[in-house]
Amino acid sequence: MRPLALLLGSFAVVGVLVLLLRWTYGTGTSLVARRPRTGAPSEYGLLVPVAAPEDLAEGRRLAARLAGAGIRHTLAPTAEGLRLMVWPADERAARSLLGE
Repeated sequence: MRPLALLLGSFAVVGVLVLLLRWTYGTGTSLVARRPRTGAPSEYGLLVPVAAPEDLAEGRRLAARLAGAGIRHTLAPTAEGLRLMVWPADERAARSLLGE
């Protein structure tokens, strides 16, 4: 009887370990965020670049102008430098507001 209990206990421990490892490594997603990858301005989905500020201070100033007008925007660090991006529906209004 004793060897059978030892065998069943061993299988139970291995089964628990298998379940834990499968739960840990089987989800395909990590709890640790990846570093953001900068891409070309055309790689930001539907967003359209409307300005290319020289530095972060100018980018924030331009972004504040758009925010004051109620235009949703994103200041994105792309591979070609900072870009101020808006949705296509807001592109014309953003360009006229920024004077481009």
